Amino acid sequence: MEIGQAVPEPVAHTDPAPNPEAPAERAKRTGLRAMGWPLVAAGVGIGAAALLHFRDPHREGSYGICPVYALTGFYCPGCGGMRGMHNLTDGRILDAVHSNLLVLPLVLAFVLWIGDWSLRAWRGEPMRLPRISRTTMWMFIALLIGYTVLRNTPWGTWLTPV
Repeated sequence: MEIGQAVPEPVAHTDPAPNPEAPAERAKRTGLRAMGWPLVAAGVGIGAAALLHFRDPHREGSYGICPVYALTGFYCPGCGGMRGMHNLTDGRILDAVHSNLLVLPLVLAFVLWIGDWSLRAWRGEPMRLPRISRTTMWMFIALLIGYTVLRNTPWGTWLTPV
C-alpha cells in the first residue's frame, strides 16, 4: 500500500461461521416419508396375527408351554393369550375373551396406538407414548393380580384358558 491510499474496510459477514459440533437441523418429514416406523410396527402386529391364525396354538406343543405354568402350575395373566388371538383371527370373539380376558382390550389398544402414531407421523409430529397416572398404574397392577388369583381358584374356572 502506498501512503495516502485508503485502507479498504473489512467486509462484515452476516452468516456466522458454521460450528462443526452443532447438530444439524433436520427437515421435518411428513406424508409417506414419515410413515416408515409406524408401518413397520403395524406390519409386525399383522405378521404376528397371521402367524397365530395359520399355526394353531391350541395344538399341544405348537409354541411350547408357558414357563410360569410349567414351573408353578398356575396360570399367569398372559396364559391363553396366543389362543385368544388365534380365536380372534378366526372371528370367534367370545372364545377369544374366554381364552384370555385381556386379548381384546390389548389388541384394540395396539390398533389405536398405531393409528395415532401413523396420523401424527403423517403430519410430521413426534410419536406420543401413552401416559397413565401413578394411581391408574397401581390400580391396573392390582387388577392383574386379582385376575391372576381369581383364574387360579375354583370360582374362576371360567377365566382359565380354553
